[in-house]
Formats: sequence, structure tokens, C-alpha cells
Amino acid sequence: MTAPATDGDWRTQHAEGWAQTVLSVLGTAYPYGAAHVTLDAFDTDADPGRRHPAFHGSFDWHSSAHMQWSAVRLLTLAGEALSAETRTALVAVLDSRLTDRALGIEADYLRERPSYERPYGWAWVAMLAAAAAECPLPQARAWASALQPMSDVVAELLVAWMPRLAYPVRHGVHGNTAFAVALCHQAYGSLGRPDVVEAVGQQARRWFAADRDYPVGWEPSGTDFLSAGLCEADLMRRVLPEAEFAAWLAAFLPGLGREGDPLLEVPEVLDRTDGQLVHLFGLALSRAWQLRLLSPYLPADVRARTAAATAQQVTVVGEEIVAGDFMSTHWLVSFALLAATAGQ
Repeated sequence: MTAPATDGDWRTQHAEGWAQTVLSVLGTAYPYGAAHVTLDAFDTDADPGRRHPAFHGSFDWHSSAHMQWSAVRLLTLAGEALSAETRTALVAVLDSRLTDRALGIEADYLRERPSYERPYGWAWVAMLAAAAAECPLPQARAWASALQPMSDVVAELLVAWMPRLAYPVRHGVHGNTAFAVALCHQAYGSLGRPDVVEAVGQQARRWFAADRDYPVGWEPSGTDFLSAGLCEADLMRRVLPEAEFAAWLAAFLPGLGREGDPLLEVPEVLDRTDGQLVHLFGLALSRAWQLRLLSPYLPADVRARTAAATAQQVTVVGEEIVAGDFMSTHWLVSFALLAATAGQ
């Protein structure tokens, strides 16, 4: 089942502005949150460009990775809607980052620190590799080739880590298990890695198959950019047969999309410059994306209510994606793209 996005012609309305935002934030060296764990007295170089030659700029490693994913997806899906100058600039920045040398350094860094950016950054690197492999531009062949060793390292780390995770992480920020492994399921399916896809499916069933009556009233927490409930539902949508998933969803989120469902509400942000509080803008977009993917499993009247709610969530956040504080612009384009292309 697929659910069409409902943001009109996003390519005409937003692609150029989103692309300009991607270029701006990837070119912003500081502030940068390195999250670097120093291993010895000589391991103190925190310069982003030297430490992370592929994934610097855009505030932190994972945001740099998924804003580069955004660049590739914009070139793939909306190239004709972009100006020639913007297309050239996007290709140039990707050419400078997605090289054998830069990604070799990044892969070595992950091997040395196998919990770094686990699992959120891992998922976005896998998605970037899949996007490069699917991109029709001739330059993308080099990007995909350079990314393959990196995606292989992530696959190795992911498959080794999942069986050791006794309990899934269910909060609404970067450590959320369901969000990351759902993206990995998608990416490695595209990359032709059925071993990873099967491993994700097995672990998802172990973690979530018995879940019932998710407490939607407990969402959101104050700094969520993900709905833990919707992330779990979206993952199970990917790994269960259709009929089995429909029954699971009805038991897990029995009120989904009904009148008064808090998952349809637009989150409130009181400080648009606080990097944690603006996570709630991302929550609106990730909710819109996942609700659209789940909509085909809902009754017709509920689908209509859900479509209206997701359109409102996207519209309310619209200006923050391109004209908000850097704490918003350095990452929101990716989630806007997910929402705009849900089901496509």
C-alpha cells in the first residue's frame, strides 16, 4: 500500500529554497557538535574538516550526512525545478565530500569507535549510500562507489549490535531504535543486502511484535523530533505482511487518526532558537511523513482527517525549514523531503 503526499507540487514550490538551505548549512563550519570521545592524550584534534572530511558542516555528523542525502534526493527528484547554478553547486559539494579518501577516513573512524552515531547517524549514512546508488546523474556513480565501504561498515556494526540490544530505545530523539532500523531496512533493501533486511525484520519482531495499546497521550516529550509510537508502527509496516500488519496496527494504535488523537496535533515551540526545543518542528514533519505512510491502513473518513492534519503540520513548519534559526535550518529539509515524498 502507498499513501500519496499532499503538499501540492513541492518541486515547484520548495525545491530551490530547500536546495539553497542545504548548500548554506553544509557550508557553515561552526558551530559544530563533534561528539568526539578522546581516546588518548594525542587524540585531541576537533577540527571538523580534518576529523570528518565527508561529514562536517551542518552542525553535526549525522545532520551533515542527511543533508547530503537531501542534496542527492533533490538532484534525483527535482533536478528540473532547480536553477542550473544550484544544480552545479550541489554536485560540487557532493563531489568534494563523497570521495574515496574522505569516506575512507570516516569508515576508519567508525571502526575505531563502533558506537559513534549509533544508530541514527548509521541509518542516514545507509540512506545516503542508497540515494547515491539510485541517482541518475553520471557523477553519482563515483559517490556510490566511494560510499559502499562506508555502508558496509554500518551494515557490519548494525547486524552485530541489534542482537545485543535486549530492549529497544523508545524515546523520541536520536537513539530511537525503530526509526533508525526502519531507514536501514529501506536503504539496505535498495542496496541489495537481504542479509541486513532479514536481520532487521527478525529483531523488529523480537522487540515489538507483542506490543499493544500504545499510550499516545504521553507524547510528545519536550524535545522530541520523533513519535516513538509512529516510528514503531512504521517499522512494523515494513517488516510484517500486509494483513498481519493491519491487525497489529489496530491493536497497537486503536485510536489512530480518530477525533482527538494527539498524534494529529501540531507541536508547540516556544523558543525558535533553542536547538532542543526546535526538535518539535521536526516532530511535526516526521509525524506527517509516518502518518501518510500509515494512512492506507485506516478507514476512509480517518484517512481524510489524517490528510488534513498532516498538511497543517507541514504548513506550520514551512518557514522554519528555510528561514528559521540555524538550529532548525541545519536539518529540517531532510524531514520535509520525507513528508513530501511519503509513499512515492
